[in-house]
Amino acid sequence: MERSIGFKERRYIEELRILTRSTAVDCIIDERFDRVIYVIKPGDMGLAIGKKGENIKRLARSLGRRLEMVEYGETPEVFIANIIRPAELAGLTPAAEEGAVDLVLRHRSDFGIVIGRGGCTIEKVRLLSRRFCGLEVDDVRIAEPEEAEDSGEAGAEMEAPRDD
Repeated sequence: MERSIGFKERRYIEELRILTRSTAVDCIIDERFDRVIYVIKPGDMGLAIGKKGENIKRLARSLGRRLEMVEYGETPEVFIANIIRPAELAGLTPAAEEGAVDLVLRHRSDFGIVIGRGGCTIEKVRLLSRRFCGLEVDDVRIAEPEEAEDSGEAGAEMEAPRDD
């Protein structure tokens, strides 16, 4: 996937590297939600965050913006699961629209986490999945009981049929 990084983004990536000694794969300045989204190299997330979030706080003060960090994943499923963490992704399914996918969540309680306040988290998913995976995210669904059962989430025993 072709990505272009501007001067300001490069400066922010270098600032992260200097302050935290971690490596960012990419940096997106999201003016709509007034934030900077860093995509961190796998394994460097602990360095980037720092003890008790100290590095993030220091970098946010330095840049004067809110920061969000996502660990890069090799497959779209892993990458999107990292973006929506702590919500649990059950999988990606093809959407009705050509070339788009739907996010399937394991638990109904994760729905609010994935949407985020004012839609900021789902917008982050759409930005990053388009930029890194070439995927358009269409909808967010909750896993059907059969899907949860197949993945080992549902109990193995079903209620016995009653004789009326």
